[in-house]
Amino acid sequence: MATPAANVDVFPTEIQDRLSAFDDSLTHVEATLKPLLDTPLNEMHEKLTPLDKAKTDLIAAYAVNSLFWMYLNVQGENPKEHPVKQELDRIRSYMNKVKDIQDKEKAPKLDKSAAKRFMKSALWQAAHAQAQTQKTLEEASDEPIATTSKEPELKRQKIDTSTPKVKHKKKKGAKK
Repeated sequence: MATPAANVDVFPTEIQDRLSAFDDSLTHVEATLKPLLDTPLNEMHEKLTPLDKAKTDLIAAYAVNSLFWMYLNVQGENPKEHPVKQELDRIRSYMNKVKDIQDKEKAPKLDKSAAKRFMKSALWQAAHAQAQTQKTLEEASDEPIATTSKEPELKRQKIDTSTPKVKHKKKKGAKK
């Protein structure tokens, strides 16, 4: 019977390098998942928030399905035609939903009482400005109406000191 070291020499160096890299990656995955696998699921779920529970469950489901995808690849099957593809897509859609929920939590919140104060202040300022304008107009209407010596007595002008004076053109045919 041949020893495993003797079989290694049979494979080309390119395949040996890839197998070595694959073995290193699997060792790294094992080391990463060891704390997760050593803790009972019930104990771990007690310590997590509902959002973290969902994320943990989704990651575990995605990891298992990804490993099965790799297994199908190694077996020479096309995983794109296997139902595992739909399962991975379904898990990804749930991951996106969890991400949306997480983003909503980070979004700025509306302080309703502060918004009410801003609106009340803005409305008061607008009403106050409108009242001042109305008061100014009423005061202007109480001013005497002046006539100019160049115009007949019937045409009177209201003098408004807040706007620039407009020069009136003389009518054609008017005597000087």
